Amino acid sequence: MSRFARLLAPFRRRPGGNDPDRAHEALREDIAGAIALGHSGGAMQKEARDRLLGALDLSDRAVSEIMRHRRQIEMIDADAAPEVILRRVLGSPYSRLPVFRGDEENILGVIHVKDLWRETDRLSREPEGLAGLDIVKAAMKPYFIPDTTSLDEQMREFLKRRTHFALVVDEYGALQGLITLEDILEEIVGEITDEFDVVAREAGLKRDESGAWLVDGAMTIRDLNRALDWALPDDEANTIAGLVIHEAQMIPAEGQAFRFHGLRFEVVERRENRLTRLRMRPL
Repeated sequence: MSRFARLLAPFRRRPGGNDPDRAHEALREDIAGAIALGHSGGAMQKEARDRLLGALDLSDRAVSEIMRHRRQIEMIDADAAPEVILRRVLGSPYSRLPVFRGDEENILGVIHVKDLWRETDRLSREPEGLAGLDIVKAAMKPYFIPDTTSLDEQMREFLKRRTHFALVVDEYGALQGLITLEDILEEIVGEITDEFDVVAREAGLKRDESGAWLVDGAMTIRDLNRALDWALPDDEANTIAGLVIHEAQMIPAEGQAFRFHGLRFEVVERRENRLTRLRMRPL
């Protein structure tokens, strides 16, 4: 029997009663406890612990917790000039971009860069050339999902539909954000980076000369906990900025500082009602 199996053994026979939901929750808590115990006892590395706990949490977390917020979504205006559309797509780090007309809530499709290049190649052999570009015709049909969908359910839907991209809406149909299959996989394996992601990742979390951490306000609490092995609560807020606003019960001004959860939080930068950068240090 492995060391991890021996750690898990005392939890296997815990009774769950006649309530299947309670039994399921009790089993989940037992497994999570065994994983944490294995890490603290040295039988498991931090990376392995994070992967196992990430997979265990998928059914209990909603897409709204990890989606890219609508403020951060890069979109293409269907009525823009063909040259502008090509320039925007070429300059984007993303391979899929929502296409709207008139209002950003009016999403008509999702353009994949490969589909756009195929269409421009076809038009290059037509008499009217690039002027005949209709990006909506080249785009895929948008796929909308409720913001309450669990990560486990959405991952299965992505695999079933053979698609990697979904737009998240609330109960009124208003756009809230977007989520990809990669976002869900990152909850299990950690950050997946390429040549386009490195700059954004480094900008989101870095250390200053005093040893404090400069944190992007939009960084999720879960990502920060994983990166620094902290245990900040994420039941009332998804982002670091949201946590500060929740605890302070106000939208702080630049320079204001607070102490809670064993850390000192200082607002470094604020834009309108958004806390865009904070300085954090353990007390």
